[in-house]
Amino acid sequence: MENNFKFKQFIIITLITSIWIHIGETSRAALVAFPRIAAFFEGKLQVIGLEQAQASHALIWGAWDTLLTAVLVFMFWLCAKAFGNNLKAILISGTVTSLATLGIFWIATVNTGLGEWSTAFIIFPIAWAELVIGAWIASKLYAKRGLI
Repeated sequence: MENNFKFKQFIIITLITSIWIHIGETSRAALVAFPRIAAFFEGKLQVIGLEQAQASHALIWGAWDTLLTAVLVFMFWLCAKAFGNNLKAILISGTVTSLATLGIFWIATVNTGLGEWSTAFIIFPIAWAELVIGAWIASKLYAKRGLI
């Protein structure tokens, strides 16, 4: 198998794809996760919501979203090298990335008593769809540049 990984193109595709991931993550958190987490911790713990968020929270969240996108785009590149730039590569890369990142996060959150399975079962499918769409975006960007 020929290795034609182009780091500069990877960075560009990651940054472009991260726009979608930032929108998806922020929307999912604001509309679904934060309200459910606040309800879970009500009377137990002060939860920082969007209204109390500071610049440091946004920077950390931005770094997380960008790292998540980089993992997704790299996983897509690997799948596309193995299976071609097609629906199979998109679904596998989106699914593996969602399980290996957000899936593990929610299993750990529930396992430590910091969340509920009902919340994880609502949030994870939304996150999976977000990452599959992100893989589709990466697929189109790689195809446009003729890199895979």
